[in-house]
Amino acid sequence: MSEGEGDLIPTGRYVLAGTGFRTTREAHREVQEFFGVPVISLTLVDPYFYHLDTALFVLDEDNVCYYPEAFSPGSREVLARLYPEAVLATREDAMTFGLNSVSDGLHVFIAPQAKELASRLAERGYVPVPVDLSEFHKAGGGIKCCTQEIRS
Repeated sequence: MSEGEGDLIPTGRYVLAGTGFRTTREAHREVQEFFGVPVISLTLVDPYFYHLDTALFVLDEDNVCYYPEAFSPGSREVLARLYPEAVLATREDAMTFGLNSVSDGLHVFIAPQAKELASRLAERGYVPVPVDLSEFHKAGGGIKCCTQEIRS
C-alpha cells in the first residue's frame, strides 16, 4: 500500500521510495514492476517525518536535499553513495517543512522559516524562493503537498 505521492519521488534515474510509517515495501516492488524504473527503498525512522517528501526533495537530475536523521543508518548510507554532493538539512529546518520543497533545477520553492537551509542552497548555486504556507503546515503539509506534477 502506498499513501499518495508523498513516499514516491522520481529522480530521473530512480524512484526513491519511503517506507516506515505510511507505505509498505510491497508498494515499492509494484512501482518498479509497473514503471520499469529502479526503485530505491528508504526507511524513515522518525515519526515526525512520516512521508519521504517531508525528509527529502529532488534538487535537479543529479542531486537531492535531505535530513539524514530522518532515515535508518542503512538508508543514510545509500543516500550518501547515490548523492555524495547532497545538501543536508538541519532538524530545525526539516521541522519547518523546509524539505517539503520543490525545485525546477535552479529555483527552490521553500518555507521561509527554513533559513539555514535556504543559505546552504544559495551557497550551492540554487535560488531559494520563500513561499509562506504556514497555515497549511497546521494540516501537516507544505509546498510539495500543494503541487500537481505533470510528467511525460
